[in-house]
Amino acid sequence: MALKESEAIVLRTYPLREADLLVTLFTRVEGKVRGVARSAKKSKRRFGGALEPLTYVRAFYDEREGQELTRLDSCEVLESPLAIEVSYARAVALGHVAELLDELLPDHEANDAVFRLALSVLAGLRGRDLWGPVTYFELWITRLMGYLPELTECIVCGRELNGSRAYFHALVDGLVCADDKRLASSEMSAESRQLVALMLRQPLDGFAGQPWPRELGADLRKFLMQTLQRHIEKKLLTVPMLEKGSF
Repeated sequence: MALKESEAIVLRTYPLREADLLVTLFTRVEGKVRGVARSAKKSKRRFGGALEPLTYVRAFYDEREGQELTRLDSCEVLESPLAIEVSYARAVALGHVAELLDELLPDHEANDAVFRLALSVLAGLRGRDLWGPVTYFELWITRLMGYLPELTECIVCGRELNGSRAYFHALVDGLVCADDKRLASSEMSAESRQLVALMLRQPLDGFAGQPWPRELGADLRKFLMQTLQRHIEKKLLTVPMLEKGSF
């Protein structure tokens, strides 16, 4: 059987038996694929450092009828996150991107828009400012998955929120005005709502070189994570790690 070939991003690896690895790839051709890399812990020629999470690779694999897992034959590194120093902050940001992709993407469903988004964000995370790429990724992955609500009007009464205070709640899909907010709601600032409009119009590299302190868009990130976790019905492990980070 001829091997399949695709650009891919490594999302997860897990030990499997003595020398094998169970690998989750986000391929450009077939979406998310899970496979076994035989003797991956021993074979530097076939895999080398290609199976580190968030490595951009060219993967060669085959699928056999009736088997859930593919057989990963080899990987060629196209871009590695280990090419530059990986600080704790950068490791957390990379892990966050990997977790979101793994949790949100269905198996065997190609999504070129998400693949291009992931590549641009991985490039952005090679810079010093991490909050910009993280915020941009969270916003766009929410939109591309179809979970981003309209943020310019109250979802309860329909009132326009432009220039008005806006609030969100962990159990509500969208923003509400001051009259319709629930107890324990959080406010999303006008600055963050303007930031959304800007990020939806501009590529990530358009923000390169601009300082992005943690406080910028913090309320937006909270809203986006509440939205995504509500839809996948589970807590994301990397969210508290980001919240506690001092970078």
